Amino acid sequence: MRIGLLTDGGYPYATGESRLWCDRLVRGLAQHEFDLFALSRTAEQEARGWVQLPLQVSRVRTAPLWTADEDTLGLHAPRGLLSRLLTGGGARTYGRRERRRFTTHFTALATSVCAAGVTGGERGDGAEAAGQGEFGAGRSEHGDEDRAAGFADARFTDGLYGLAELACEHGGLPAALRSETAVRILEAACRAPGTGRTVQSATVPDLLAFAAELDRVLRPLSLDWYDEESLGAVDLCHATSGGAAALPGLLAKRFFGVPLLVTEHSVQLRSHYLAATGTPLSAPVRALLANFHGSLAGEVYRQAALITPGNTHARRWQERCGAEPAKVRTVYPGMESGRFAALGENEGDGGPDTLVWVGRIEPAKDLVALLHAFAEVRRAEPDARLRIIGAPAQGPEGATYLAHCRALAAQLFPDEAADAHAIGDNPVSFEDIGGAEVPDLAQAYAAGGVVVLSSVVEGFPISLVEAMFCGRATVSTDVGAVVEVIGGTGLVVPPRNPRALADACLALLRDPERRARLGAAARARALELFTVEQNLAAFRGIYLELIARAPVRRDAAAAHAGGGPRPFATPPEAHVLGLWPEPDDDPVPGPADRTPSWAGQGVCAAARGAGDGDV
Repeated sequence: MRIGLLTDGGYPYATGESRLWCDRLVRGLAQHEFDLFALSRTAEQEARGWVQLPLQVSRVRTAPLWTADEDTLGLHAPRGLLSRLLTGGGARTYGRRERRRFTTHFTALATSVCAAGVTGGERGDGAEAAGQGEFGAGRSEHGDEDRAAGFADARFTDGLYGLAELACEHGGLPAALRSETAVRILEAACRAPGTGRTVQSATVPDLLAFAAELDRVLRPLSLDWYDEESLGAVDLCHATSGGAAALPGLLAKRFFGVPLLVTEHSVQLRSHYLAATGTPLSAPVRALLANFHGSLAGEVYRQAALITPGNTHARRWQERCGAEPAKVRTVYPGMESGRFAALGENEGDGGPDTLVWVGRIEPAKDLVALLHAFAEVRRAEPDARLRIIGAPAQGPEGATYLAHCRALAAQLFPDEAADAHAIGDNPVSFEDIGGAEVPDLAQAYAAGGVVVLSSVVEGFPISLVEAMFCGRATVSTDVGAVVEVIGGTGLVVPPRNPRALADACLALLRDPERRARLGAAARARALELFTVEQNLAAFRGIYLELIARAPVRRDAAAAHAGGGPRPFATPPEAHVLGLWPEPDDDPVPGPADRTPSWAGQGVCAAARGAGDGDV
């Protein structure tokens, strides 16, 4: 079948989220064709080009979310319509009918967004919801509030799809969203009776900032992907995240009836809540964005034929945001286990007195608590050592946090020497992967007998799964999907509790038999649940299940000579070796005819073409 893979800031670019997972999915399901519809987040990401794409990728369409309005409109507005954009006051505007349509649909959307925080309890900027699991996405045990939430949802969808149809027919939506008309509509919606206090306090600069953010998020509505030769030609849309990446899938379902599959390894709404606290945006803007993203998440989950979270922690978020439990199926992200096979099958225990931490150094990993816990361990076991292996997160925050941790380690553990003539040594070391002592990732986990995770915020703990592949006993904090991943094969303690973390580490350091038993059980669990093979098998079955449930769509341009339906873009027979009819008699291209258009270009040439939106 033909899959439309929808990505936001990831595949096929060389950097970004879920890049490796998408590449493994496409390469592992070679019996299907893939059309990529990719949104890029930064100019730097586009400049670094794409990964090498396999032959089953038949087409790539790209669009930037970071460009200036003029650039975006020059690429994606329908020809001849740039002179009809809605502006704050100029001669060039929409016609009267288009202005009326925009006003009607944007008023419905703005009214729904401004009222969303009230129907489910005012959410503020969502940061508290992200930490405590409270959402306020219009769900309540009281009938009156349920009806109000349903009415708000109806207004949101009417406005969203109305704006999408206007953009497809007449273009000009980005400029319209930043116009004086849009700001006046937002102001009236914020001042309406019954809206929350935070939203009512929005000033004109707040509304301008929100309109700019709304333009960026809704930019997929203005793309030229919605025709019979693009998204209308695929059998299934697979969005690799919620939010902006899922918007083309929503429109493909509405315009062409294409079923939508949504995969979220980390819930996009939760990621937005956590990221919003570190932005310079004001509280009213954060509140409006939280309301909008909550409403968008609810609509994505309602329209999806199936939702596949990467863990039950993500699943709980999705269900609280409106996803029907019957449509949610947990599929763990597959990880390569081969590079850890030699270490996992080795009976060695690494450094029996050494604790190892592996990951990206940033405040969320709470290395400060780990250092304080190790101080307790050293008092009980003077020969114990701690190796912190990893690089700081990008940006000044990561470097500052690493410097702080180094200073704390030097303060807690002054260099020690065996006698007056020996060189002092610190029991805590900070190391990078790729050096002489830690040449690769597997050797990082081989450096100690116990692997520690001390995070206060975590989604799916990749480093923990890698340690399990290596057969290492683990001590982890109870955050994110840690308990689900460990499943009884390691010790779990509360976060921000150095004493509990130290006690668990001491228990394993003092009991080598228990370490070996837990490590073997952890490796067996990881090989059963978290490999690439199990992930591919799950999605192979899901693709067939969804296409079997979807109604057959007739495509006159691609139908057989007799006018019959073609439910699959490429039938199974296309992959069978043998004699084929002459090209004039065969409406379905065989394997020799399925060379993608980009196959003759190098990766650099493909990257240059990404700026044009088509390859």
